[in-house]
Amino acid sequence: MAKILIADDHQGMRDMIVEMLLGLDHEATGVTDGLEARQALAAGDYDLLVTDLRMPGLDGMALLRSLRDEGSGVGVIVMTAHGSVESAVEAMSLGALDFAQKPFPLSAIEAKVKKALERLSMTRTNQLLRDEINQRFGSLIGGSPSMQRVFELIAKVSETTTPVLVLGESGTGKELVARELHRRSPRADGPFITVNCAALAEGLLESELFGHERGAFTGAVQSKKGKFELAHEGTLFLDEVGEIPLATQVKLLRFLQEKEMERVGGNRLIKVDVRVVCATNRNVKELIADGRFREDLFYRINVITVEMPPLRERREDIPLLVEALLRRHAANTGLQGTVADDAMNLFQIYEWPGNVRELENVLERALVLADAGASGHRRISGKDLPAEIQGGEGAPAAQREYMEASGLSDQIERIEREIIRKALVEAQWNQTKAAKALHLKRSSLQYKMKKYELQRPEEE
Repeated sequence: MAKILIADDHQGMRDMIVEMLLGLDHEATGVTDGLEARQALAAGDYDLLVTDLRMPGLDGMALLRSLRDEGSGVGVIVMTAHGSVESAVEAMSLGALDFAQKPFPLSAIEAKVKKALERLSMTRTNQLLRDEINQRFGSLIGGSPSMQRVFELIAKVSETTTPVLVLGESGTGKELVARELHRRSPRADGPFITVNCAALAEGLLESELFGHERGAFTGAVQSKKGKFELAHEGTLFLDEVGEIPLATQVKLLRFLQEKEMERVGGNRLIKVDVRVVCATNRNVKELIADGRFREDLFYRINVITVEMPPLRERREDIPLLVEALLRRHAANTGLQGTVADDAMNLFQIYEWPGNVRELENVLERALVLADAGASGHRRISGKDLPAEIQGGEGAPAAQREYMEASGLSDQIERIEREIIRKALVEAQWNQTKAAKALHLKRSSLQYKMKKYELQRPEEE
């Protein structure tokens, strides 16, 4: 049973919907306008609001904006008259879950209410799951089967000193796996040292890993400990291990076998107690076949393999990741934000070649571009996303097909054209002022003006 509020100034329509919902064992209440709806929502813990868009006083669109600005968690279904599709699309961009065009049979509202409540229930379940996951696995987030397997493997091997190889595309979170292995291990109080093997030249990498003695090479004016020594009684994470030169691979193999090493230019064996976790986005077996990676070293570092799935293979985790990333960004910058349904739908069909790292970058950019409400709360919609995610040139074919089939592309473009036209009129067609008001670069505004054939009236 859910608690549902109906806002419509037409008494007959309002009473019919309330009666229908009561018959479905929901708790339903009716109000006549947006002001009464706001008061009722403030006084009661409602799950869902079904509201008409055209009402006296505070209309449905203004009500939606206020709920968005307040960060309200209530779900919203809007009712709109025939022919006002643009208003419905705008309402969806403001956070509405669904819309129904009048006139409609009661069965249509019944189906939409059921669908909206299922979606709200899933969102709340994801919230509980996210909280549980955060407590169990720190920065690693995901409820998908592939991520659950990762979590189970981490839990099993973290207590040991067994070498671990983390595989996965760039941006999937391989370093987070290494950090979680360290955090859950008996070495958690020891150092966690990271080395990006691809970022250092061959001569520098050996010295960086194993250290050097004074006079070992030009510029070595004093002895220096390497990362292995600095990670003593802790964990050493070797990122992009596939880029290590063959000569350095020999020394790494010897250390893993003997647990002792020599500094560059030295002859004294140094015992070091360290757990080694390696990671790569390369196909190591291909590197071995090409003679660029030692097979014996591969077997030594690959005792346990953790495979991080790409984001496109765990799309069900995207809402959890979005929420966590927005919360972290808010803590760092003070910018509060949520993601509208149209943007979340685009997130779900985009291929994410840069994985979670790309998602984080996109969210940070969109949060800056998104419109802020009176409270400063920002809601990211599809228009705030890069063109490749919106379904423009360069987007995957399936994504463009989705936009075309849904009919949203043309509707959104019509709305965008009108927003830009109004901004230009208010700025007296001063492109610099209009671009600033729209949070666009002047060149982007000029591109959109050309696209939508917008000109000063006297130039038409």
